[in-house]
Amino acid sequence: MNLSEKIIESEYLYNGKILNLRKDRVTLPNGKEAFREIVELTGASAIMPITKDDEIIFVRQYRCPFSEILLEIPAGKIDEGESPDVCAVRELREETGAIAKTIEKLGVIYPSPGCLKEKLYLYVAKDLEFVNLDLDPDEFLEVLKIPFNKALEMVKSGEIVDGKTVAAILMYNEKRK
Repeated sequence: MNLSEKIIESEYLYNGKILNLRKDRVTLPNGKEAFREIVELTGASAIMPITKDDEIIFVRQYRCPFSEILLEIPAGKIDEGESPDVCAVRELREETGAIAKTIEKLGVIYPSPGCLKEKLYLYVAKDLEFVNLDLDPDEFLEVLKIPFNKALEMVKSGEIVDGKTVAAILMYNEKRK
């Protein structure tokens, strides 16, 4: 069965600093037409730092779309010409002050493929050395450590709800079994 849709026409409704909004007119597999609204992002990397004491280093920060303070692993958008690996290392250093001797790729996720065109690259960082934070001027966050098993329970209980963080914790938990 062919499930593909064919784009007939694309119109950019907004071009911004971190995202673009596009409206596509498509032909569906049954031949009918429909519209798709798509948010385009450059992609991002997220990295889960784990200390020698098996603690995850988290950042707490306010997230405007939900008007909430969320617990997350360090992450950020991939700059133009930057690889996902380099982005992950940069974000780890900026947001936690950590430099990792060991970095392992966990995988790639599509956070919300129904309307969001973004790939999110997930990593785990170990053998950490700490230097100073290097936050962006508009970045305000708090750094804290939580034992891995407690964080896993927080995912299961719904206390940790950030998608990239949930995915990284669950993916890493499977790898260490």
